[in-house]
This record gives sequence, C-alpha cells and structure tokens, in this order.
Amino acid sequence: MKLSVLIPAFKLEKYIAACVTSVCEQQTSFDFEVLVCDDASPDGTADIIRNLARCYPQLIPIFKTENRGLAANMSTLLSRAKGDYIAYLDGDDIALPGKLQKQVMHLDTNPDCGMVFHESDVFDSDTNKSVKLYSQGHYNWARIPARSDITHLVRFGTYMQASSVMFRRHPNLCDAVVPECEIILDYPFYVMNAGFLNGKIDFIEDVLGRYRIHNESFGAQTQKSVSRRLQSLNDILLTCRKAGQFGVEQDVIEQGIEHHIYAAALYFLFRNHDQQFTVLIEQSAPNGRFFDQQHKEVWLNRTQPAQVRELLAS
Repeated sequence: MKLSVLIPAFKLEKYIAACVTSVCEQQTSFDFEVLVCDDASPDGTADIIRNLARCYPQLIPIFKTENRGLAANMSTLLSRAKGDYIAYLDGDDIALPGKLQKQVMHLDTNPDCGMVFHESDVFDSDTNKSVKLYSQGHYNWARIPARSDITHLVRFGTYMQASSVMFRRHPNLCDAVVPECEIILDYPFYVMNAGFLNGKIDFIEDVLGRYRIHNESFGAQTQKSVSRRLQSLNDILLTCRKAGQFGVEQDVIEQGIEHHIYAAALYFLFRNHDQQFTVLIEQSAPNGRFFDQQHKEVWLNRTQPAQVRELLAS
C-alpha cells in the first residue's frame, strides 16, 4: 500500500462528509486507504461515516464505543495504517484535487525528504470565503527556508497547516503521539515525526487543501479560554524540550521556548489580559536574548502594557 490517509473524527456531523469525500475522490496513480476513526461521537458523525463506507471501498471506518480523546484516536489510526506514506487530515478540513498525487510524487522523487507539506487556503466556514494563506501568512514565514527541518519547527512554531502534511512511514509511528499534551497535538506530532525521520521538510507552493475556521474547532475553543491557551503553551514548551532526544541543540530548544513564551505574551496583551502578559513577557528573555527588535522593545516596556499596545499598533 503506497499511502494511508488518517482522519480522526469527533462531533463533526456538519463537516465529516465533505472531508472524507474530498479525499476518497482523489485521482491517483497508486492505491491508497482512508482510515476514519470516530471517537464515540454523540451526534450523527458515525452514521455518516458508515454511509460513506458503502460508497468508497478504500474507506476503512473505525468506531470506538468510548470517547478516549484525540491522542488515543491518532494512536489507533497509526496502528492500523499500512501505507509507505502517511497523510493526516482533521475531519473538518478539505483536500483539493491533486493533493495526494503531488505529495506522493514529491516523496518518491526526493529520497532525502522525510516530510512534505503544501499551502492551504484558510476559509470561513459560514461564508466559504478565503481569509488568507496558512503557511505564507504565518508570522515567521520569512524565516523558513525552502527546505526546513526539525530545528525550524522548534524555533518558529507550526508553519505547516495540520492537514497539509505527508510523511514517510518509520518504525516509531505511535511514539510520535505525545499523550501528555492536552490541547496541542499537531505540533508535537510533526516535531516528533521530523525527529524520527531525520530528513528535510519540503514545501509545495500549490494550494492543495482548505483549512476550515468555525466556532466549534479546537482553535476557536482555545481563543475563548485563558486556561486553554496557557495549557497550549505548556504543550508547546514540552514539545520543544522533547526535541532534545533527536539531537537538537539545547540553545535551539531554549530559543524556541523563549519565542513561544513571547508569542503567548503578545496573545494575551492583544486580548487585554495584562496580568498574563506581564508574567510571560518577563519569562521570555531570561538571558537577555530577544527574538527580534520588537521583542526587545516590548520587554523593555513590559511594566506598561497599555503603552506596549500603542507601540505595536503604531
């Protein structure tokens, strides 16, 4: 089997059909399987998956009787995957025509590439209107080379949209899931896979997927909750530290940790959570090292959040 496409699902009755159909109807020169695992959804998600399985022979449905969470769902999917290559999609995203063929061809013709991702169209689910490009719209995109690696993920964060990634099979697939992470799972998943593969991470400029923004998504839930955003930061910092097992230098890990703390500080600043901003910005430069000049200016004015907001708005 050339490719396994993995799709976890939980309470996605509005979106799962569009996602699965967009994958199953891909035209390819190779065989591929689509594994969809429903995590005991209380809505109609499982029934929709059953109906789709009757239409698409490559679709392998998996149904859990007890909700175990996304990490356990991902582990189940990985344990069942048979493909030489692995692609992952969130169950509310869309694969555009040509996605699977182009990514597989890239891996076939670039043996030193362990992982490949493509550009994604970020769109509003209510209006279907495009908002931006995900990767090229990432605030650190100018710092990402055409061929990146695990060190760039550690230092600069998730410039790869979760559903845009395909990677080579390796012996440690299930170890790439970090169950200690409670909110953020895509970032550790790709950092760990990049580490196990020890290869290049390549970018395909073509827009081959759509990333759906809606009020029920993980990201939307996090934006509504201070505690979820703080836990997300903890998940990210844990991931940076785990990169050390793959030989990533401690200095790179510390740069990544400081950068992610700084990014979280700005997140809270712009939402007028001044207490969280003050605590985090203090932690973001423990050795007087700054991510960029803006970081330095923000840190120097850290006791005056209102002034910092004006500074950044100007």
